[in-house]
Amino acid sequence: MRLRIIDAFTDRPFAGNPAGVVLFGDPANPSGFPRDDWMQQVALEVNQAETAFAHPLPPGGDADWALRWFTPATEVSLCGHATLATAHALVSDGLADRPVRFRARCGVLTAAPHPDGTITLDFPTAPLTPVTASEELVRALGAEPLSVHDTGAEVGDLLVELPDERTVRALAPDLTALARVSERGVIATAPAGAPDAGHDFVSRCFFPRVGIDEDPVTGSAHTALAPFWAARLGRNALTGLQASARSGLVRAELRGPRTLLTGGAVTVFDGRLLAPPPTR
Repeated sequence: MRLRIIDAFTDRPFAGNPAGVVLFGDPANPSGFPRDDWMQQVALEVNQAETAFAHPLPPGGDADWALRWFTPATEVSLCGHATLATAHALVSDGLADRPVRFRARCGVLTAAPHPDGTITLDFPTAPLTPVTASEELVRALGAEPLSVHDTGAEVGDLLVELPDERTVRALAPDLTALARVSERGVIATAPAGAPDAGHDFVSRCFFPRVGIDEDPVTGSAHTALAPFWAARLGRNALTGLQASARSGLVRAELRGPRTLLTGGAVTVFDGRLLAPPPTR
């Protein structure tokens, strides 16, 4: 069984966010998912932020492929970079020369390939609800927020606005404490440090509750960051820099209830998984 590791939201190897990708079956011979416990074991073995599993669906439905994502610790409802990585794998295999529709727990997601090698994801925009910064959040993050927003059930994060890019880059949170303050994690963000920086805002994402201390580049977080910064900057087309050690750029465009996320991807590992799924 083929297993790939693909760096997403980057145009070069060893940057962006790596994701494992496993495809089952082929469009001419649709198949289902193996047992959940096996996919969780594979995700733990791969030990990336997420590993994506996909299988083709019969023609004529609302989607072309079924898609699920697992962190090393649990299954998640929405993941941007692993969706981009899966679409990149399908394009590389000649299975997606036009927009491909994925059926996931959060609904149908679309990935559209472009001639330059980038891919645009069509995701639901996260709702933003202002909330009060708890003392536990402030202590865990180690910085005083300007504002805090809940991002809704699908994303499950707290979006924390900080004063400037320098503060975001300098964060060294108490990850054990941070795991107690939200459903999935915390998105820390601030405006770009300079007008010619090449990005409009900066972010970092911490998800210790689902086994990811700091995510390198988080597509799903940008479904919340896009409406947040569109409202403040007065335009819907934005570029976000996720300032992790690996770093990555996400081009985001807010379209009301949908957010378009565009980036590149690079396959860095292509091998065989020698532990096949058990029969049900």
